[in-house]
Amino acid sequence: QVQLVESGGGLVQPGGSLRLSCVASGSDFGINRMAWYRQPPGKQRELGASITSSTNYKDSVKVRFPISRDNAKNTVYLQMNSLNTKETDVYYCNADWHFSTNPQSHAGGWSQGTQVTTTA
Repeated sequence: QVQLVESGGGLVQPGGSLRLSCVASGSDFGINRMAWYRQPPGKQRELGASITSSTNYKDSVKVRFPISRDNAKNTVYLQMNSLNTKETDVYYCNADWHFSTNPQSHAGGWSQGTQVTTTA
């Protein structure tokens, strides 16, 4: 089984920055795609950014929230800059992977979520 553990959330003032990290751990797997989602209260999770061999962003964060990945560490990062109060949400890491014994396989999962709060 593959587990996703994220860190880096917290409290920040408007205009401030935070960096989220998410580590995938387990045995005999390879990561296909990793992504960051946010979930506003009472709403569905929405994609912010994803990374495979290329990156994909929601327009509102394309410049401010660069996503990056360390393949050797099975870790994805989200550098969140110029945060505003509307971006106060729970942020989740998502990953899609395959198992080494079957490169055509697909499985996925979510992290536990971390609260990001932007307030003056």
